[in-house]
Amino acid sequence: MKETKETETKETGTKDKKKKKMKRRAALFALVMCLSMAGCTSAGKTVRDTEPEPAGEDVAAWPKYAGEAVTFDWYVNYSWFTAGWGENMVSKKITEETGVSLRFITPGGNESEKLNALIASDSLPDFITLGWWEPQVNEMIDGGMVYALNELADRYDPYFYHVSNADVVNWYTREDGNIYGYPNSSFTAKDLEEQDRIGSNQTFLVRKDIYEAIGSPDMTTPEGFKAAVEKAYQMFPEVDGEPLIPVGAHVFNNQGNVSFDKYLMNFLAVPFEENGEVYDRYTDEDYITWLKMFRSLGEEGLLSDDIFIDQRTQMEEKMEKGRYFCMIYQYTDLVSQQKELAASHPERIYLAVDGPKNAAGDAHTLTTTGINGWTVTMISKNCAHPERAIAFLDYLLSEQGQLRVFLGVEGETFDYVDGKPVVKEGVSELLNTDRAEYNKKYGADNMYWMLQNNVMQLKWAQEPAKPLRQIMEWSYRYAVYNGQYDSFLPGESKEAYMENRIVELWSETLPRLLLAESEERFDEIFAGFLEQRDACGFREVQEAKTELMRKAKEKLGME
Repeated sequence: MKETKETETKETGTKDKKKKKMKRRAALFALVMCLSMAGCTSAGKTVRDTEPEPAGEDVAAWPKYAGEAVTFDWYVNYSWFTAGWGENMVSKKITEETGVSLRFITPGGNESEKLNALIASDSLPDFITLGWWEPQVNEMIDGGMVYALNELADRYDPYFYHVSNADVVNWYTREDGNIYGYPNSSFTAKDLEEQDRIGSNQTFLVRKDIYEAIGSPDMTTPEGFKAAVEKAYQMFPEVDGEPLIPVGAHVFNNQGNVSFDKYLMNFLAVPFEENGEVYDRYTDEDYITWLKMFRSLGEEGLLSDDIFIDQRTQMEEKMEKGRYFCMIYQYTDLVSQQKELAASHPERIYLAVDGPKNAAGDAHTLTTTGINGWTVTMISKNCAHPERAIAFLDYLLSEQGQLRVFLGVEGETFDYVDGKPVVKEGVSELLNTDRAEYNKKYGADNMYWMLQNNVMQLKWAQEPAKPLRQIMEWSYRYAVYNGQYDSFLPGESKEAYMENRIVELWSETLPRLLLAESEERFDEIFAGFLEQRDACGFREVQEAKTELMRKAKEKLGME
């Protein structure tokens, strides 16, 4: 529903009052600090036993710290994250501009186990980055283990309110009036309305040479999809002496498999709500039809065992060889492999084409990241220098910080041409041919993605590398905003516990459905899932999620 003018005026007034209040608080604190610090400093010397004076909302704090070295430990909750600090051009420049160096900490194996251990031992590093949906987010907040960013901003660096997005701050502000984490890769509905280059990373990919060799078939129907996979395997059973993997997918984990559940549902335009209630997407008729089609491929031996056991590292190795015929996959996870294929086997690159559609042939509804973004970054109360931490976070959120992590250093990695930054040819070539060496030497192109702002970076966007351009541009027409459905149940609630059990039950059920020996057995397994799901409290969960959806719509101005 479109919000009324009255509602819009009311909300705008509320935001203005809140912002003015924050400015007054910052100004009052600045005055108090100036009075309390009078006579306590001398020229060229900073007294560290007093708190630094906040600079004001329009003046950044980080420049005054540039000559004062500090090192932060930053935990990134992804085992695949391998970035270092201090060797490449971007990290050196950031340290020069802010005085900050970083030590990254990542889990060696299971992410939840590592993070839970840090929480249990009260040994959280200075910064923590994790998925916004992870239960540890609430656990850290409710346990008083992380700072409220607005309180740090009021106390040390009101510039936070200048570089942060007011809508994002409002969305992430909790009932206690505080915001404890800031997201990356966040999009609002307004962003999608105003920008024509925002797409989804959810794509249906086919290997170019195989797809063309079998006649570039229509794979939007279950019959067409199955026939194409069968023909591809018949004509190309091997890739360099290794078996072709007819259908690729993301990893199976304790939540299911996004390729065979959430992404497939989006391709089929399965709705998120119906008649004002959260819709049960898992029982949608079109979705069940397509799951049964994949089951029939499995019965023919065309769902490789690899897809049920491989982790991301193994998948990347196979992508780099072009061993998959088709995949429902987020293309951002195969950028490096696509570039490698373009260099070594250009005929094997992947193309994005229209994938599974519902019986009505409706256009795909591929979601972008919503206002929640992808991850959130928090500042631990173990941090010995919170004033430096909030200043550094504000630097990364600023245009200067975003330009640095995205394009690098002017004169070294890019030059301004007619007022616009253009990446140097040699730098661009290295980026598109050897990402590992590029990271080691330059470290730009969002190698440090923890607070990346994709919308801001659009104004500096370079022409996409040729093997990626078609994939990126394909999704523009199908991108939709569904941030109003991204709310999650409070971790301590009984409904959250019920939902966790249901999700776990689904993760156990999905592979059994795909590997069922017959359609009759599929129906039996699915009926058992529904029965167990109801016993876990499914109806209560749906009611709670419907209420969350309504509150989210109200907060986003969609009611």
